[in-house]
Amino acid sequence: MSTSGPRKLLIAASLANLPFGTIYAFSVLLKPMEAALSLQRADMTLVFGLASVVLTFGMNIAPSLYRHVPIPALILSASLLSAFGLGLTALAQDRVSLIVSYSVLFGLGGGIVFTSVQQRVNQFHFVKRGLVNGYVVSLYPLGAMLGAPLMGWSIEAIGLRQTLGLLALCIASSGCVAALLIREPSTDRSAVEPSRPANETMTRWPLFFHLGLVFTLAASAGLMVMSQAAGIMQAYGAGLGTALGATTLITAAIAAARVGGGWLIDRYRLPHVMAGAQLWALAGAVWLSLWPSSESAIPGLAMIGMGYGLISGACAGAIAQYWPQRLFGLVASRLYVGWCLAAICLPVIAASLYDASGHYQYAVLIAGAVNLLALALALRLPTQPHTNR
Repeated sequence: MSTSGPRKLLIAASLANLPFGTIYAFSVLLKPMEAALSLQRADMTLVFGLASVVLTFGMNIAPSLYRHVPIPALILSASLLSAFGLGLTALAQDRVSLIVSYSVLFGLGGGIVFTSVQQRVNQFHFVKRGLVNGYVVSLYPLGAMLGAPLMGWSIEAIGLRQTLGLLALCIASSGCVAALLIREPSTDRSAVEPSRPANETMTRWPLFFHLGLVFTLAASAGLMVMSQAAGIMQAYGAGLGTALGATTLITAAIAAARVGGGWLIDRYRLPHVMAGAQLWALAGAVWLSLWPSSESAIPGLAMIGMGYGLISGACAGAIAQYWPQRLFGLVASRLYVGWCLAAICLPVIAASLYDASGHYQYAVLIAGAVNLLALALALRLPTQPHTNR
């Protein structure tokens, strides 16, 4: 197999997913959107929460769609749907229209694209499958790392609605180019259309639930950091500029950890990689609990977030090892239900504890306990992958 095909595929995956990573930079839109639409913070929290739910729904319906629609066409259609949703978001006048345009249309298209891209990538027989899958799942935090400062600058320079319009144009354009770069292999159609029932994958329920539980626990702590990093930094005494800069660094660390998790799973056993990831996150929580300050918050939060990033990359690589290649997208989409649950668990608890106490110490302690539980569960994962394709 020539190297041009895989290279084009990874470029297409980057173009398709990077713009959708701005969903992780949603905090940039909070104050401008609240001012423009006269909304409360609770309204915006609802919009983001529903977007997370619909994004996960899109991930889960994608396997049913790409068994009937070519993946390039599906990526193009879903990207245009999300772009249309963002265009309507730029014109939104109230909470309902914001939910329909951003949470439903933008979120749905993003979820479909994410799973479809992962399935298409796993149709190729990459030698370092863990590393490749780690890179693909790193594209969302990378998109947030790049998109947050660009969106912030654009909102200041040309306004909120114009910025959303440009983002819609970016998603439509990148989706078109990604679809053009991807070609369905005529001899590998079985990777998209399994010859056996799709629910065959779910016969390994114990492994799936075990892996999903570790992923969900790690994601709860990691999403607490990703969703509230700037607020947590300020609660520990950092200024606004420092908090925003730290948020960018933390997001970059999480993106690097996702790539690292995939790289590690190619070389070391699954229980050791995942237990090590949660030990690292636990060390960050302990560090921040023992030395609560703005200086300690940067490495502490980065370590907690990196624990989730390592687990995310390792999970993508583990699915490629433990399940048949043709069913990667189906297993991954089901696993991401844990991401949805995580987004509405510890992050919400952390915000409630902050409202009640004015600090995040209790939330950090809970995150540490969650990491410890995930560590114990990770050590009990099976060590030998199933290699049947």
